[in-house]
Amino acid sequence: MSRQMSGFRAWVWQRASAVYLALYIAYVLLHLMLAPPVDQQALASWMGALPMWLATALFMLMLLLHAWVGVRDVILDYLKPAFLRFLALLAVQAFLLACGLWALAVLVQLL
Repeated sequence: MSRQMSGFRAWVWQRASAVYLALYIAYVLLHLMLAPPVDQQALASWMGALPMWLATALFMLMLLLHAWVGVRDVILDYLKPAFLRFLALLAVQAFLLACGLWALAVLVQLL
């Protein structure tokens, strides 16, 4: 995204990511209720299958995007001093980047 995400675009991304998150969670819960894995190896092989791996990677990306848009909007709306706003946004970005890298490391181990 070349321009800053604000207003309607942020709202659309927030809603689109929420829909994907809800659909993914519903699918995973339904699958685990109807066909629970017998052991950790079965779960790892299900999660490591390419379609599920890609869906999970997209889930993590959407989760990070959803969190970023929500927290960013709260910080921009309620934290008025520019320097504190900058520090808060930087801290959130660093935290979400660390979470994303951790999730990527876990996903790579499944392949």
